[in-house]
Amino acid sequence: MTEKGAVYRCKVCDNVIEVLQDGEGELVCCQVPMILLEARKEDTGQEKHVPIVEKTEGGLLVKVGEVAHPMEENHCIDWIEVKADGNIYRQTLQPGDQPQAQFALDPDEVSQISVRSFCSIHGLWRS
Repeated sequence: MTEKGAVYRCKVCDNVIEVLQDGEGELVCCQVPMILLEARKEDTGQEKHVPIVEKTEGGLLVKVGEVAHPMEENHCIDWIEVKADGNIYRQTLQPGDQPQAQFALDPDEVSQISVRSFCSIHGLWRS
C-alpha cells in the first residue's frame, strides 16, 4: 500500500517521487522496487538538514540547517515543502541558491503546519 505524501527513491537512477493518492501495489523503477524514505528530524552529522521555520513580515521563511546546508552541484537541497491545513506549497532549489524558501502564508491563520526538505545525498528531513 502506498500512502499519500510518501516519498520514494530509486536506488539505481535516483529518481524521486511523491505519492499523490493512496494506492495498492509496489512502486518500481529500473526494474527494482523503490525505497520508501523516512523523514528524519534530528541532525547527527556535520551538515545540518532539519528545516527551521521563522515567521517573517512576508509569511514563513524556511531555512535548512542551523548552519546553512551546502548548495553544491552534487550535494544540495532539491526542494522545501510546507503543508498547511492540508495544502502543499513547494519550492525547488538549484545549486548555488540559498538553502531557504519564503512562503506567503500567515502562520496565525493556519492551524497545522509541517515542513519537509530533501537533500540530494541524505534524503528526506522534517521539522
